[in-house]
Amino acid sequence: MSTNKRLRIAMQKKGRLSDESQELLKQCGVKINLQGQKLIAYAENLPIDILRVRDDDIPGLVFDGVVDLGIIGENVLEEEELTRTSAGDKVEYKMLRRLEFGGCRLSLAVDSDVEFDGPESLRDCRIATSYPQLLKRYMVEQGVPFKSILLNGSVEVAPRAGLADAICDLVSSGATLEANGLKEVEVIYRSKACLIQRKEPLSEEKQALVDKILTRIQGVQQADESKYIMLHAPKDKLEEITALLPGVENPTILPLAHDDTKVAVHVVSQENLFWETMEQLKEKGASSVLVLPIEKMLA
Repeated sequence: MSTNKRLRIAMQKKGRLSDESQELLKQCGVKINLQGQKLIAYAENLPIDILRVRDDDIPGLVFDGVVDLGIIGENVLEEEELTRTSAGDKVEYKMLRRLEFGGCRLSLAVDSDVEFDGPESLRDCRIATSYPQLLKRYMVEQGVPFKSILLNGSVEVAPRAGLADAICDLVSSGATLEANGLKEVEVIYRSKACLIQRKEPLSEEKQALVDKILTRIQGVQQADESKYIMLHAPKDKLEEITALLPGVENPTILPLAHDDTKVAVHVVSQENLFWETMEQLKEKGASSVLVLPIEKMLA
């Protein structure tokens, strides 16, 4: 068990996942002083150290117990797990939570002019990728032999450069593929960011801090997914109006001053309130309908 009393969290040094990880910690009340290119940052209000590293280093740091937690894309995590497993190395960690950011997909792409009729179209083809293990697993599942070409960057140029017949790469909008004369033909893996913990038990103090952070993350994600709805409803239509509100179980009903025929309805909804629903509420006699975002939420 580590004697270091400060919780160590590894996260990507730069890029979109880094920005979103920083924002999540900020929303959880962790005040971090990030300074330029420094690889270690310290929280000002909690015993937490942040290690800023390459994304593909994070799984290993957690597996080996160098850090306590890691925020990493599932694609990078599973690629490293498959790599270590194939080499006969032990892989141990705890999956704490899937996070609601960092969404991307790993896809097969071919030249825009090439006809594609399923994975069988790539039989015995050369496929360039930075994710050889995820690609291999998928192609083995499909029963399609192929040759993997490992590239750690600029995978999109491989077909035009004559290095490969197709590629397997991360896709967000597809604009980069289109710019390089490629088209996405098959999604083989969908990924989001996740929070993982080392397998070795933490001290009671560290575990208590991890549990606190998890509770706050849950509150942040629930708040992102929820809305606070307020409206005035006629008493004789209250049941019908409540039935229209999405995700509602126990709304708060309050009396209105100077109007005994109506009540104020306050409710937290985990679903969107669409314009059509608001129009139906109005038809039932509801008025002053407000839909507000929620910054923090603790159940």
